[in-house]
Amino acid sequence: MMLAGVRRAAGKQATLLNKLIETPGLTGVQVSERLVEVLGHTPIQVFVGALIGVVAGLVV
Repeated sequence: MMLAGVRRAAGKQATLLNKLIETPGLTGVQVSERLVEVLGHTPIQVFVGALIGVVAGLVV
């Protein structure tokens, strides 16, 4: 669960940085590409994935 939280936080930071570099007059930095914003899973996605893994393991 901890890794999912770190990746999700990095995605939130990427979103904020992309907004900052798009703000006119805020920075003089030229950026050729945007940061990837979707990095992590939500807690619900992690839980459902773990649940599916357990159920699949029990069925097989």
